[in-house]
Amino acid sequence: MSEHTHEHHDHTHDHSESAPAHTHAPRAGLLGLLLDALAHLFGLHHHDHTRAFDSVLESSARGIWALKISLGALMATAIFQVVIVALSGSVALLADTIHNFSDALTAIPLWMAFALNRRKPNRRYTYGYGRAEDIAGVVIVLMIFASAVVVFYESLQKFLHPQPLSHLEWVALAAISGFIGNEAVAVFRLRVGREIGSAALIADGLHARVDGITSLGVLLGVIGVWLGLPWADPVMGFVIGFAILVIVRDAARDMWHRLMDATDPEIVHRIEHTVAHVAGVQSIHDVRARWLGHRLHTELHVEVDCDLTLAQSHIIAEQVRHALFHELPALSNVMVHLDPCGHDHSDHHAITAHHARI
Repeated sequence: MSEHTHEHHDHTHDHSESAPAHTHAPRAGLLGLLLDALAHLFGLHHHDHTRAFDSVLESSARGIWALKISLGALMATAIFQVVIVALSGSVALLADTIHNFSDALTAIPLWMAFALNRRKPNRRYTYGYGRAEDIAGVVIVLMIFASAVVVFYESLQKFLHPQPLSHLEWVALAAISGFIGNEAVAVFRLRVGREIGSAALIADGLHARVDGITSLGVLLGVIGVWLGLPWADPVMGFVIGFAILVIVRDAARDMWHRLMDATDPEIVHRIEHTVAHVAGVQSIHDVRARWLGHRLHTELHVEVDCDLTLAQSHIIAEQVRHALFHELPALSNVMVHLDPCGHDHSDHHAITAHHARI
């Protein structure tokens, strides 16, 4: 058995054909079409997360860089809204501005997780600190859900206790600035999150998108009130709440998969396909793969000729690792267990057979 941690710096290889094209089957029915449209709008489709940066340090540093820039953009947007609140005197806009400030600060736990992930493994945290990133992602998902609860509550209160809106033009301007700022941050975080394979950063990007569509809903409500429809504001609140729940569902599913060490079956297929083409490999079995933060770990059993020397078998194992590191750039750790073939009619696992787990 052999283990290896890989820091790959060769960028001369073209992996553009290694990842299959990603397609999505359309859902049936009107509700299915609506969910597909929302998923497309909110960027919920899954992408190949195995094309990451070459080291934990590099990818974590890029994640922190993305958080710094997006945090600054969100704070600038919220400060601009504060100015408009002071000019318009809108209590509703003040509440939305406070909400935007609190949401901007959700980048802090993810920032801390990326910083932790840059630490090297030690005798206590032998796998490193990558799981902190996934925990931060769970916190973000919970905060998105909390946003939906707040939206539903405020919409219900406005529906039961209507309040006239004043300074509509200022409120509309603040809503537009909030949408543009949050959507720009969402696109940025989602792009970087997919580049480094960070489900938590993607969830944080979806969180920013929630804030953006909330501001857009405020704008549509203002337009409705301006047209003489006072109920437009709370109705748009319920629509926004539904959209947020769609985001929560998909983001929560992704984080559940990460915490439960679930992996896209396509990754396992790529591992098996790649290893099967390595010279000297007779068969491959018991392939396992999991994400720790935005880095991929795998272990597998490879059968080789039992007449080979230890050195010759080790060369095959090295070739297996090398092929996998090229196929899956997000891969940071590979453990290969070498099994001798059985043409000598020996049971090479007899000594541990009674420990086997079904």
